[in-house]
Amino acid sequence: MSTSNSSKGTILQKFNKILLLKSDWFKKAVKAIWILFLCVLIGVPVYIYSVRFDLFGLFGGMPSLKAIENPENDLSSELISADGVSLGKYFRYNRSQVTYDQLSPDLVNTLLYSEDHRFYSHSGLDFQAYLRVLYGILTFNSSAKGGGSTITQQLAKNLYTQNPELDGSLSRLGKLPGRIIQKTKEWMIALHLERNFTKEEIIAMYLNTSDFSSNAYGIKVAAQTYFGKQPDSLNLEESAVLVGMLQAPSFYNPKRNPNNALSKRNEVLYKLLKHGYIKTRQEYEELKLRPIELKYSVENHNEGLATYFRTVIKFDLMRWCKEHGYDLEESGLKIYTTIDSRMQRYAEDAVAESMRPQQKIFDAHWKGKNPWIDDEGNELKGFLDSRIKQTEAYRNLLKKYGKDSDSIKIMLNVKKPMTVFTWKGERDTLFSSIDSLNYYKRFLRAGFMSMDSQTGAIKAWVGDINHKYFKYDHVRQGTRQPGSAFKPFVYGSAMELGYNPCLKLQDVSPTFNVPGGTWTPPNAEGDRGTGEWMNLRQALAQSKNSITAQLLQRVGAESVVDFAKRAGIRSHLDAVPSLCLGVSDVSLFELVGAYSTFANLGIHTEPFYIARIEDKNGNVIQNFVPKTQQAISEQTAFKMLYMLMGGVEEAGGTSVALPYDLKKDNEIGGKTGTTNNASDGWYMGVTHDLVSGAWVGGDERSIHFRDWSLGQGGKTARPIFANYMLKVYADPTLDYKKGQFRRPATGLDMTMDCSAYETPQDTTEDTEKWDPNL
Repeated sequence: MSTSNSSKGTILQKFNKILLLKSDWFKKAVKAIWILFLCVLIGVPVYIYSVRFDLFGLFGGMPSLKAIENPENDLSSELISADGVSLGKYFRYNRSQVTYDQLSPDLVNTLLYSEDHRFYSHSGLDFQAYLRVLYGILTFNSSAKGGGSTITQQLAKNLYTQNPELDGSLSRLGKLPGRIIQKTKEWMIALHLERNFTKEEIIAMYLNTSDFSSNAYGIKVAAQTYFGKQPDSLNLEESAVLVGMLQAPSFYNPKRNPNNALSKRNEVLYKLLKHGYIKTRQEYEELKLRPIELKYSVENHNEGLATYFRTVIKFDLMRWCKEHGYDLEESGLKIYTTIDSRMQRYAEDAVAESMRPQQKIFDAHWKGKNPWIDDEGNELKGFLDSRIKQTEAYRNLLKKYGKDSDSIKIMLNVKKPMTVFTWKGERDTLFSSIDSLNYYKRFLRAGFMSMDSQTGAIKAWVGDINHKYFKYDHVRQGTRQPGSAFKPFVYGSAMELGYNPCLKLQDVSPTFNVPGGTWTPPNAEGDRGTGEWMNLRQALAQSKNSITAQLLQRVGAESVVDFAKRAGIRSHLDAVPSLCLGVSDVSLFELVGAYSTFANLGIHTEPFYIARIEDKNGNVIQNFVPKTQQAISEQTAFKMLYMLMGGVEEAGGTSVALPYDLKKDNEIGGKTGTTNNASDGWYMGVTHDLVSGAWVGGDERSIHFRDWSLGQGGKTARPIFANYMLKVYADPTLDYKKGQFRRPATGLDMTMDCSAYETPQDTTEDTEKWDPNL
């Protein structure tokens, strides 16, 4: 009995002991829970406050509330033609914005069902998705993990949290602390975005700020880059491709990784089937089997219209932006130009159509020989060796191997795969650096510009034959000797001093006293004159050096320089006898501008190419008005037009060969220009409302035809002008039509009947020698 009672007592003691232990454990557990609760209750707000205000610089900065409410992202500045066509963009990241209404329904629904199907039911944070992700992590179920970020969070990430400048010192301790802080910021910004924007605005903002690889930032550029269309035209398959790229743009790039992109697209399409947007399994299977049909085109300054124009004026625009507090590549400016896209296309086509056969003639002319020659017609020895030292390839090798290393020459001759320009299209080949230089130096180059003579607006600008392979601009950057294209300024100076286009002079070259002896300029044919009497209009029409030299001798070289400067020439001009033959270098840009002074009744209008600049919201920042001045009188200007028309109308004129369809019912003035060795061929054409100029020549002055007749401006440059003008007149949508030159308001102070002028008997004045010391 006692034993039984003793056992019961022992059991009771153990039970009480257990109760005491459990009671202690329970108290500790409750205490721990309360401590944890208080830590969360106090710690979370403190943590959020610390992140929000970057306590002690540990967490990194946060964007201001104003910045969150007015999100900014870098926007491309767009260049727009006078007829409303986009010519190209200036960008650091190629990005353009669209509104929600500019998104196709297929695109919006594909985005929602694939990325955030509860988008319209949450307020920026999807806790149901977070629980799914947590469950997937705990159970090692990869299919359950998925992505927990909402579209709003991803927008917050795009806009702010990927900025390294917002990282704090804790982010540098490792990936995990940085990731936690980043996610915290995403949540906070996402909540604020949801309070300040509609769901539709958030969708548009997210697609506008997303990266789609291939330098395509934002859905508008992506749609254009991959499919050649606007976002409102994207169909279901195309939308699935682009939405699929959001998770890993490069990995799912349909151009670089087509298999990855196709697999991802079909995965996105399956989600649409799963959520009922694709109605039937059969429809899904049909879509799944379709290939990705790309119209891939990465936007850059080597493609599209007016490539040289875009590149050259960029420096002017950057200077303007610096003065006015804008960033050309980020401010989203709308830059409205004077270029007409139709006329620009005609100009580019005219250059290509004329230069293609010219190159063929040049290649046949020099077949088996090198085209770089000295003034005596002998090949320049060591030409390629000297020119290769001017290339970037040589400079890089010099930096790598040193000045006297044989490795430089060896590497310059190593062949490697290369894509080269041909007039039949790009061609893949194996070239060394020397081979490439040798190949490209043989191409004839060209420049063309056309402007409205009355307004000064440049309508077309072609800097060379292909911007991708030939970067140098021959409209404004390049300067060359204009040859006989400069003669109108000599004749203009004479007209201003009272000379008449009908005045007759004898075709005899005068002799000038020059330092070291005398100089008697020959005519293009090589003679010193035929002795024939001809009027000034005929002399300019036939481009007689002899009579041009006589005029310079009479009026003085300084007067010619002054006249040319007032007309619009900005380059330095040497007041020497040879000025009459156009030996001072000028640009095509200033030559066209100067000729326009004749067509604009003596008013020189500085050529201009920017009409206005607007900010990203369409507010006009500045309108541009061209600079004008009355450079010469109306009478002098019209006399020069009459003189230039002689090239078309007079027998033997250098413009007689212009197409009949161009001359019919139309007043045209024209002047060719060719340098002594035919290294430069020019043509300047003037109508009542357009002035256009063309230049053709080698990359260097030593590269040219051996035969002067093959390289003269009438053969090389005039066809470009003629081809261009025929295209312009054939377009009924353009405002430029055939017509007559404007006459002076006060009438003419001269007669058009040159038969009234007799041959002068006294030629003493014509043969006086010019003394440079006078």
